[in-house]
Amino acid sequence: MKGNLRYIILFYSLLLCPFISSAQEEFKEKESFNPKDLIFEHLGDEYGWKIIGSAEIPLPVIVRDYNGGWHLFSSSRFSGGQTYDGFSIAVDGDYAGKVIGVDGSGQAYRPWDLSITKNVLSLIIAALVMFLTVFPLVRWYRRNQLKAPVKGLGMMEFVINMLYTEVILSVLGKEAKRYGPYLLTLFFFILFANLLGMIVIFPGGANIMGNIAVTMVLAILTFIVVNVSGTRHYWRDVFWPDVPMWLKCPVPLMPLIEVFGVITKPAALMIRLFANMLGGHLITLVLICLIFIFGAMGAVVTGATTIVAVIFAVFMNLIDFLICFIQAYVFMMLSTIFISLARAGKNDAEI
Repeated sequence: MKGNLRYIILFYSLLLCPFISSAQEEFKEKESFNPKDLIFEHLGDEYGWKIIGSAEIPLPVIVRDYNGGWHLFSSSRFSGGQTYDGFSIAVDGDYAGKVIGVDGSGQAYRPWDLSITKNVLSLIIAALVMFLTVFPLVRWYRRNQLKAPVKGLGMMEFVINMLYTEVILSVLGKEAKRYGPYLLTLFFFILFANLLGMIVIFPGGANIMGNIAVTMVLAILTFIVVNVSGTRHYWRDVFWPDVPMWLKCPVPLMPLIEVFGVITKPAALMIRLFANMLGGHLITLVLICLIFIFGAMGAVVTGATTIVAVIFAVFMNLIDFLICFIQAYVFMMLSTIFISLARAGKNDAEI
C-alpha cells in the first residue's frame, strides 16, 4: 500500500510540473509575479492551447465581421499581440481575452465568434473518449452475447450495470429503459471531461466543467427532458397544488413557489457542478502560486514553502480526483430524481 501511495504522489507531482514551469516563465519575464492573471489564464478559455512554456497548439479562429463576411485563420496569427485581417485579442475591458474587430469608423466591436477554442476542442475530445470507451462494449455484446467481457470492458460493464440498476432502475422503474441512455451519457461525459481537466498537458488541462456556460447547457438539457416528460399530474401539482385554497386563491402563493422550484432545480445542478470543479482547480493553482509569492523571502523560506505547497497540492488533486466521480454521479442521480418526480403521476397510475 505504501508503495502504491508513493507512485500516486509521484504521478500527481508530475502533473503539476507544466503549471510550475509556466509560472516560472512568467516569474522570469515580469518583475512582479501576478498570481491572479496566471490562475485565471489557466482556468479560462483560450484561442490556442498552451502546452508548456511558450509552446502552443494553434486553433482555428472563425469570426464574422460587421459586413457579414466570414474569416477563417489560425490563432497563431495573434501571437505576440498581433492584429490580423482587422481582428485582434482584447487585452482589457469587457471583451478581455476575446476576439475584437474594428469597423469602418474605427470603433472596436465584438464579431460573431464560432472559433474552436481550447474549451470547445476539449468538449470534442471528451465526447470522443466517451465514444471510444463505451462503443467497444456495445460491439462486444453484439458479437459475444453469452460471454462476459473482461479487463477494461468488464470494468465498464460493472460501472454501467451498477449505475443503471442501483440508481436509474430503482428510481424510474419501468421507464428506466427510456431515460437510461440519456442519464448514462450525462454521467460518462461529465466524468471524462472532469478527468481530462485534471491532466495539465494536452489533451487535458481545460477546466470544462469549471465553465458555467457548459454546466448551464447540461442543466438546460435536463430541464427540457424533465418538463417535456412531465405528466398531467406533474403540471397540476405545479399550477394547482394540493394545498388549502387560501394558499392558491386569491393570491397564487404556492403556484408561484412551485414554478420557482421548476426553475431552481436545474439552476442548482448548474451551480453545484460549476462551483465544485472550479473550486478544486482553483485551490490547487493557489497552492502552487504560493511558491513564487514567497520566492522573494530567501532560499530557506522558498524551499519550505515549495515542500508544503506541493504536498497540499497533491493532496487536493487526490480529493479533486474523487470529486470528479462524485459530481458526475450526483448530477446524474439528481437528474434521475427530477425525471421521476415529473413522471410520478404516470408511475402511480401504473401501480
